[in-house]
Amino acid sequence: MAPEIHGVLTALSTPFDADEAIDLPLLRTVVDRSVDHGVNGVVAGGSTGEFASLDNDERRRLVDAVAEHAAGRVPVIAQTGATTTREAIRHSRAAQESGADVLMVVTPFYEPLTLTETVAYIKEVASAVELPVMLYNIPGATGVNLDPATVRSVAEEFENIRYIKDSSADWEQGLQLIHHNSDVIGTFIGWDSYIYSALAEGAAGVMAGAANVVPAEIVSVYQAISENRLQDALEDWKRLYPVIDAMISEPFIAAVKAGLRLQGVPAGVPRQPMSDVSPEAEARIERALKALKEGEQA
Repeated sequence: MAPEIHGVLTALSTPFDADEAIDLPLLRTVVDRSVDHGVNGVVAGGSTGEFASLDNDERRRLVDAVAEHAAGRVPVIAQTGATTTREAIRHSRAAQESGADVLMVVTPFYEPLTLTETVAYIKEVASAVELPVMLYNIPGATGVNLDPATVRSVAEEFENIRYIKDSSADWEQGLQLIHHNSDVIGTFIGWDSYIYSALAEGAAGVMAGAANVVPAEIVSVYQAISENRLQDALEDWKRLYPVIDAMISEPFIAAVKAGLRLQGVPAGVPRQPMSDVSPEAEARIERALKALKEGEQA
């Protein structure tokens, strides 16, 4: 039986070497950084992991490597969605064989679909696998929003559709998912600036790219809220938020990699044509990290 997932999930960054190949030894370091600092799960091949820039073989090797190295220490969530139903099923079955615990399925992107077509895709993929499925709603990339009523409908129809990652950045929709649908599906908010709010409102958890950079600090917020120490959590969050804000104010994939570099993990830069953050942006992230560290030591 797959473990129930909750809490803080790290949307893993995918480190590249100077030739833009996946740096597998450094990927293991990135995984360990999150696991050792107490996160509740790691996500392979998500948006922060640059899945759209990876070829099919790279996506499968990435999931293989993360699942092998996590070795049961925390659940592994594999992002297996694609632009076609057939390819999403292939990725999902491969991830299932690799030892992933949950399949996160982004809906097709690039070619705009209707909601009816999108739901048909979800149903076909969920029917083809045994593992729990996490819907991935990111309408800014897919052009289609999975509204709370639609989410509830597919979760009620398919027993293995058990979670949703909502990256709509629509807080009203996030609240509706949390408060109206928690009896049938667990909601993970995938917008880092909502970490405190989502956890305080009762979300199943958060999926954060920033957890690559500041995992212990995000886990601290989650633990305090879990123990009903809301004031402690808020104080932790106020110290942490400037770091989140500094990263999310920049192109996020590059900002996460800059944050990792500044924390001593040389994860490289995004795969071209994406660019690295500007020196000015990296300096802002560095100042925010320094202030956080000084605040923790005070």
